[in-house]
Amino acid sequence: MENSFITPEGHTKFLAKKLFDRSGEIQWGALAYIEPDGGGPKGNHTHSENHIFIVVEGEAVVVLGNESYPVKKDESFFVDGSVPHSIWNRGPATAKAIKLSVKGEPKASFKQKEN
Repeated sequence: MENSFITPEGHTKFLAKKLFDRSGEIQWGALAYIEPDGGGPKGNHTHSENHIFIVVEGEAVVVLGNESYPVKKDESFFVDGSVPHSIWNRGPATAKAIKLSVKGEPKASFKQKEN
């Protein structure tokens, strides 16, 4: 998957970065402002829906089981809802993230890599 900003053909003064491929049927979406030391849920949780988190400001940390994965501005992270998970802001400023809830086949979690 392309993970850098590009100017698509026929566009001017326009940059785009693909954040995820087909990952299931979108059920709903939300915009979250996560204050420093905020997030949740405490103790992680599971459910039948999967998530795609897209960080648009700041940095978030997605916790999957006992592992933590930093997700920086302009990066995305897929979470299989059957894996215990939560999202947190460990940085000094409020983080802004878009959360898409999708149904689909469970799959391994992935993080968009930077160049």
